Amino acid sequence: MGKLFKNIRKIDTVLGIAWILAIISAFFVHPGKEYLGYIDFRSLGILWGLMVIIQGFKENSVFDKIAGFLLSKVTKSWQLSAVLIFMCFLGSMLITNDVALITFVPFALMILHDCDREDMMIPTVVLQTVAANLGSMLTPIGNPQNLYLYGLTGMSLGRFILIMLPYSFLSALLLALSLLIIPGREKSLQRSKDSAVVSNFGSITQIIIYAVLFAIALLAVVRILPWYVFAIIVLVVVGGMDLKILLRADYILLLTFIGFFIFTGNMGRIDVISSFLENVLVGREFPIAVALSQMISNVPATLMLSGFTSNYESLLIGVNVGGLGTLIASMASLISYKAYSKEYREKSGKYLLVFTVTNIIFLIILVLAYVIHTHF
Repeated sequence: MGKLFKNIRKIDTVLGIAWILAIISAFFVHPGKEYLGYIDFRSLGILWGLMVIIQGFKENSVFDKIAGFLLSKVTKSWQLSAVLIFMCFLGSMLITNDVALITFVPFALMILHDCDREDMMIPTVVLQTVAANLGSMLTPIGNPQNLYLYGLTGMSLGRFILIMLPYSFLSALLLALSLLIIPGREKSLQRSKDSAVVSNFGSITQIIIYAVLFAIALLAVVRILPWYVFAIIVLVVVGGMDLKILLRADYILLLTFIGFFIFTGNMGRIDVISSFLENVLVGREFPIAVALSQMISNVPATLMLSGFTSNYESLLIGVNVGGLGTLIASMASLISYKAYSKEYREKSGKYLLVFTVTNIIFLIILVLAYVIHTHF
């Protein structure tokens, strides 16, 4: 509990902005019962449940075990980088980009250090970050903005995947080509004998329970099971099994969502502002989503823009592609930066340079792909 309060005291910048905007907007649209209608409880409930389940898997070393098994099969440097990068790309589709980076970036730093291949760290970690942000765009549960837009639009799972599939496929090709920039990629690996890569699983019983809960989560995502039934099941089962896991969900993100829900809901009720935003957005959802994501990140950009357009497909692609670019375009990118700079503070400037250049290249290619796909 103390850890939870400690995290709350460290007020997140985006959380602060969200609630400042919400409070200011409340002076123009006074609080009332309509405020409850602003909040997408379905998205918040499912997102919370998924956060708890993924924390349960992490507690039982599931991801570390999988990563360790895969890494035990590689012998060349490029193979090591490929495993580290594509674990983030594929893993983010199911466990979100944030969790993929929280799990696999520290793992990459450890294994590259043990192999005495610190020259590979910056390109590998940068590409892990790009991979997590791009892999997550394929599924509704890959990142928070996808889960929100999937619920808002009511589109089918198949339709959602088909919209994002061309960009995910192109991203996978670009990541594979990027392995060519890994220094010393053909060198053989020499891991330290003391390297503890493969950890033991935790409780097998808990892993099975969390796997069942994850399956139930998918039923809620595709609207077979009501979201509140799923949330209650997670609360009761996990609370009874391991209460501390419930406290590890990202409540800062959930509070940020609520702040932006209130702000955008109020803006939608101010006719002048609502009309202006709708006129500005029409036909420009993709470029505005990309540009706004660079300044405030793609999750709040999604929440701010979604209330003023019905062209959700372009918005969906825009906020996902917009996760590339600046360090804050996707808040998940900060996870990698903080993990790397904590260990190699003196090289943080070089990391930012490589990160920015790599992201801009990927961003330009995916923007061009969107233009070609929609105009030809």
